[in-house]
Amino acid sequence: MALALPGVANAVPVTVIPGLPPVEIPAVPGLPTPPAPSTPEAPQPPSSTTTEEKPADPAIPNVKTETGYIALADDNTHTITWWHNGEVVKKMPISMGSDKNPTPHGVYYTKEKYRDMYMDSSTYGVPVDSAEGYRTYVEYATRMSWDGIFIHAAPWSVNQQGRSNVSHGCINVTTEYGKWVYDNVPRNTPIVVRNTIGPKYQNT
Repeated sequence: MALALPGVANAVPVTVIPGLPPVEIPAVPGLPTPPAPSTPEAPQPPSSTTTEEKPADPAIPNVKTETGYIALADDNTHTITWWHNGEVVKKMPISMGSDKNPTPHGVYYTKEKYRDMYMDSSTYGVPVDSAEGYRTYVEYATRMSWDGIFIHAAPWSVNQQGRSNVSHGCINVTTEYGKWVYDNVPRNTPIVVRNTIGPKYQNT
């Protein structure tokens, strides 16, 4: 029986029969070399990464403080920023007085605090039972003025805090932030209210 040897590139093909000399056979044309397998390209990192930049902190107001704390409530950003010993320690979304009851702008100083209390419109001359009157239970209220302006927890206006003004003149914050002010900010701390449409506050 004839045995066919494996083809070797550039070798003369032969057939070997036992007992007989090798016999040349026609050469087999060389097969084309298969293309090298393609290597998938590694994914390229994006040319630049987009990061959301946080708004820069405002400049600290130039007011005197005996407590180490200073606050700036800015109606343009609907945010109150707190500093302690020159460093920003807290930023809170707020809602201040509506167009009908705008918060006066100027420098306030914190006064007494109330863990909870009732606020009503009679304190500034509007009867509770009138169309514009109200009597509302609030928590973590820190007085800013003797004519009824506080910074206090207002869970009912959370959706407006940081966006629009809906209060009767007070600074509305979440319950969490109201508690932070109540727990941390000492009496006689300056709060600067800026960019409201209200009149200038006369500190009394």
